[in-house]
Amino acid sequence: MTQEQIKSAIIEQILEIAPDIDEADIIPDKNIQRSLEIDSFDFLKILMNLSEILGVEVPESDYAKVDTVDHMCAYFMEHR
Repeated sequence: MTQEQIKSAIIEQILEIAPDIDEADIIPDKNIQRSLEIDSFDFLKILMNLSEILGVEVPESDYAKVDTVDHMCAYFMEHR
């Protein structure tokens, strides 16, 4: 997958888990949970779905490394 495809998958999953969020509100370099008011349970669901789609598991110790869309994208690119 390309970086753009990974980024699209991330945004898709955010919108699937939190359908009340407008895609325009997703700012790639802002903390996903704080900027979009997503609770930790929904954040984990996003990560679990992405792990299935992209084949990359994110251990709990790396959660701080995937706090923004940009960071998530870089993490999945690096670990695929």
